Amino acid sequence: MITNDIALAVTALTAGNLCAIPTETVYGLAANALDESAVARVFAAKGRPADHPLIVHVASQDDAKEWIAELPNWAMDLATAVWPGPLAIVGVRTELASDSVTGGQDTVAVRVPSHPMAQELLQRLKDHGVKGLVAPSANRFGHVSPTSAAHVLADLGEYLSANEDLILDGGGSQVGLESTIVLATGPEPVILRPGAVTLDDIERITGVAVSTHTTNAPRVSGSLDAHYAPRAKVILISEASNFAFEAKAGFLAFFEVPTPFKLVRLGSPATDMDFAHELYGCLRLGDDLGLETIYVVPPVGSGLAQAINDRLRRAAF
Repeated sequence: MITNDIALAVTALTAGNLCAIPTETVYGLAANALDESAVARVFAAKGRPADHPLIVHVASQDDAKEWIAELPNWAMDLATAVWPGPLAIVGVRTELASDSVTGGQDTVAVRVPSHPMAQELLQRLKDHGVKGLVAPSANRFGHVSPTSAAHVLADLGEYLSANEDLILDGGGSQVGLESTIVLATGPEPVILRPGAVTLDDIERITGVAVSTHTTNAPRVSGSLDAHYAPRAKVILISEASNFAFEAKAGFLAFFEVPTPFKLVRLGSPATDMDFAHELYGCLRLGDDLGLETIYVVPPVGSGLAQAINDRLRRAAF
């Protein structure tokens, strides 16, 4: 079931099977975006609500044009600068995008992943008439996203093995957080989910100020209040917190923050990039150790720290 053979993944996906694939952000549970039966199985495997939209993964910016009807100039500039990379752009859908992919909305989210295995897979699939893959995170809905093939196996292995589906092993995810999602249906960018492509990046690339107006914005992946959560209870604290810490608890903070007495150290990242890269693995480790509570001292500041805090707030909700 776990393989590093891209040819096997091509065969599986063109036959209507599922395949968990590596991307630079997290592992995605992929299916042919034009195969309604396969897309339905993605929802079933994850236990995902049917109205929760999916992101279509394509090989290039030109391929994205088959899914999004039109984009403002600033969004074209952003795509050119970032793709392939950890950015999903939401635009008005074409007829190619079905209701099952969009959650019945008039918009669709598309991205071009940069992981070399994902890129080669998508390029090969084009030769078989596959115009894109849906690939939400390869885990049970609401749980911590997977950043390794082993994480996928732990969450979905039983389902995938029973249905002769595959896991394509491409090593650990480089970024470790889901892609930034930007709404591109108007004159200004709107960030619907923060990620490694930051507000400053978007404004620098486009020359357009990011809008904070999100009223009537479309639903997107990972936008629910409670998400990205381990079985353990996540509690966010400050470095100076004077807690009566619970027993059988884990601790995650930057390396310079000392571990409170009797807590299990789950990670000691040195930078925001390290924090993002290690976050989901640390939360999963807490579950593997049977911990009941995980205390986290989150990073402070803008940029990637905002994306990390977004995930932690939803995990702790």
